[in-house]
Amino acid sequence: MKYDVEAMRKQFPAMERKINGYPAAYLDGPGGTQVPQRVIDKVVDYLTWHNCNIHGVFATSVETDNMLLETRKAFADFIGCSWDEVSFGANSTTINFNLASAIARDLKPGDEVIITDIDHECNRGPWEMQEERGIIIHNVKVDLEKCIIDMNDFKSKLNDKTKVAAFNYASNGVGTISDVKTMVSMAHEVGALTIVDAVHYALHGPIDVKDLDTDFLFCSAYKFFGPHIGVLYSKKEKLEGLRTIKVKEQDDFAPYKFETGTLNHEGIAGAAEAIEFIASIGETYGSEFEKELKGFIGRRRNVVAGMLALEAYEQPITEHFIDGLERIPGVRIYGPPKGYPRTSTVSFTMKNKSPREVAEYLSDRGIFVWDGDFYASKLVRVLGLRESGGLVRVGLAPYNTMEEIDRTLNAIRELAEK
Repeated sequence: MKYDVEAMRKQFPAMERKINGYPAAYLDGPGGTQVPQRVIDKVVDYLTWHNCNIHGVFATSVETDNMLLETRKAFADFIGCSWDEVSFGANSTTINFNLASAIARDLKPGDEVIITDIDHECNRGPWEMQEERGIIIHNVKVDLEKCIIDMNDFKSKLNDKTKVAAFNYASNGVGTISDVKTMVSMAHEVGALTIVDAVHYALHGPIDVKDLDTDFLFCSAYKFFGPHIGVLYSKKEKLEGLRTIKVKEQDDFAPYKFETGTLNHEGIAGAAEAIEFIASIGETYGSEFEKELKGFIGRRRNVVAGMLALEAYEQPITEHFIDGLERIPGVRIYGPPKGYPRTSTVSFTMKNKSPREVAEYLSDRGIFVWDGDFYASKLVRVLGLRESGGLVRVGLAPYNTMEEIDRTLNAIRELAEK
């Protein structure tokens, strides 16, 4: 595929920024991508011409009602469901706290919930809080050499007391993509509800919730070119059966029964445009993926094509970055082995240099990377890296260039020689 990264970059105003005379290299994508101009324009357009609350009879209110419905339809095409299975929230952490609280209202002491050591705290914290209700929380181990979920341990913890199994699609800490379809199937065999944290994965491949068969899945639009909002998919019948946390007058049916108060309308409008942006990429490159797109139509087809195109660009440059890191003395990479599914997120440590020192050194040269645990706190602890400052995390996005990667490798190499 001949991918035009310069055409992509021109759509992002942030690419014009300079730091200390260096062009800014945004390798911080796992914490949130940059935003294309069309998404910015859509947020401004909503606030300028349509800003209002819902369910009124006048123009701006009717327009807001329509925008919310159309955005639900856009997300239905993004994740492969119907529009009335899409709910909006402040962010994925808030969504999962509310979801866990609703589910826990029907659990009893002695019921069991499974989470994993590779999960983000967004997926762990809401369930660990339920221990005060007498609910038993089991943690699934991670293979520390490969940074992948121990599937035998996952299987061993499933039993007829398991009421919920919650796990991530991909690790925001080290990039590992897990076999969530198998995990969902295994959990359903014992009658458990399944919740998939797709926050990190959502930028890195098409999502098909019906194929996964998960009961719930959540993601955040700011991870894929949009504003800071969270989105929840629920099987309609599962959400209908929940006693959600809400005011009495709130609609008591899907998808609205999960939404509390006035939503972030301008953010939701921008999120819809982020999906249209991905679909536009699919329109450009869709002919490259005819085999994979068989059976898809309309915007869903373009969204899937767009995700495939982005990954087709990101995966080779990720391999180039990993190969370069492996040649730098004192660098240790944490993540799945070659050939195992992964995102374009690469985490590492350097001998005699703390992650904060590495991040600061790169920042001075206009290279933005993360350091710490990124709320993948449990994983960093079990890897034995908490006391030394965690990891350096580099995330490659479809606007990053090979020149930026080589520039980053050169800077890391220079630091290693100091």
